Amino acid sequence: MSSNTEHTSKQEVPPEGYDRAEDKLIYLQTLVADNDLTLMADFLEEQSEYEIANLLESFPSDDRRLIWKQVPLEIKGEVLAEVEDNIRPSLMKNMQAVEIETLAEDLDAQDIAEILDTVDEKVRSEVMSNLDDEIRQQVSHLNTYAEYEVGDYMDPDTIQIQGNITLEQVQQWLRSDQDLLDDQAQELIVVDSSHQLLGLLSLVDLIKYPQQSLVSEWIDPAITINDKMDIQDAAAVFRASDIRYAPVINDFGELVGQLNAEDIMEIIQDDVDSTMKHLAGVSDDEELFAPILRSAKSRSVWLGINLLTALLAASVIGQFEEVLAHVVALAVLMPVVASMGGISGSQTLTVVVRGLAMGQIGGSNRLWLMNKELWVGALNGIIWALIMAGIAQIWFHDPKISLVIACAIAINMTAANVAGIGIPLFLKRLDIDPALSASVILTTVTDIVGFMSFLGLASLLIL
Repeated sequence: MSSNTEHTSKQEVPPEGYDRAEDKLIYLQTLVADNDLTLMADFLEEQSEYEIANLLESFPSDDRRLIWKQVPLEIKGEVLAEVEDNIRPSLMKNMQAVEIETLAEDLDAQDIAEILDTVDEKVRSEVMSNLDDEIRQQVSHLNTYAEYEVGDYMDPDTIQIQGNITLEQVQQWLRSDQDLLDDQAQELIVVDSSHQLLGLLSLVDLIKYPQQSLVSEWIDPAITINDKMDIQDAAAVFRASDIRYAPVINDFGELVGQLNAEDIMEIIQDDVDSTMKHLAGVSDDEELFAPILRSAKSRSVWLGINLLTALLAASVIGQFEEVLAHVVALAVLMPVVASMGGISGSQTLTVVVRGLAMGQIGGSNRLWLMNKELWVGALNGIIWALIMAGIAQIWFHDPKISLVIACAIAINMTAANVAGIGIPLFLKRLDIDPALSASVILTTVTDIVGFMSFLGLASLLIL
């Protein structure tokens, strides 16, 4: 009896009482621990596909598969389209074509294309052959684009009208099918008979102007995106223009789809996640709850590279064995020089990598930024050099040691700031992702410059 009472108390708060994402996660963790499949299914029934995707990403793989089995069938397709790319394969493991067809019944071409990227060619071909003709053509068209191109992210299913019909006819058409417009719609895309984009018709104008007038009389110009444009450039257009969506056209001016703000937000978030991982030397395909061996393997590559750079820095120290043997205080203070340069350079690197990702750095402003960081590094270098010189003097009572560490900190912090902007700009010119390798190179530069300046000055002034 007591055990039943204990089990009931764990579930005394109903799912609807959980408002925060963390509350829902803790509640679902309890259900998983108790293996309570009934309450788990009831709980998931109340969640959106976005919430379920986030919850699935918050569990280790074994628990994830258990939860996945309780996800309502009618939204499993939407959930698959929302989860991270590196999680989807585990959820679709051994899934047959007929199961995928069932999940894809109510999905748009964009989501179907994303899901089919996960399966092998045989299953993919079988699913494609059973799709509706229009959807199959849209999915096939999406697959012609490279991963970085707008066309790979656009929604090919657009609501479009022609300019040679009346406003009244447009309204009648929209009323005939309530699913044509969503609650966020503000404009309709206008094309001619050959699908050439003409512009946009706002819903306000649709209602405001004489109903017998033609659509072509009230067309507004549209901010368009080319289907071959780099998706990061398209994101910059959205930010600069403050638009919710943009028609996507090909090189011939034909409408091929639309790019939505929610897609841009997802792209920006993915880019932020990727940049954060790269700055820490973590692979893109490592997710939070990845298996131990996979995580260890993905991180070991950059740890190995870091070891090589550390050995390079150590070899610099090895050239100054004599001065270190004579002055023990130098060994005590040496990490301070490298640390101050490292943090100063990392601050600059973070700002610059973000600026590159946002498309804010280019042309003449690169030289301006280089000059700015030189002076920022020099100013901070002088300030902290004087502070550290005072600390060293109180600590060791040796003016020569105080002078050495002050000069070394000033030199290293100035060099670190210049390297913090110079390295990512150089890597960008070589078409190498600055976030991927800039931090390792920066660490090497600040260590070598710091140790050489500190120990070199010590050799000249103390020995």
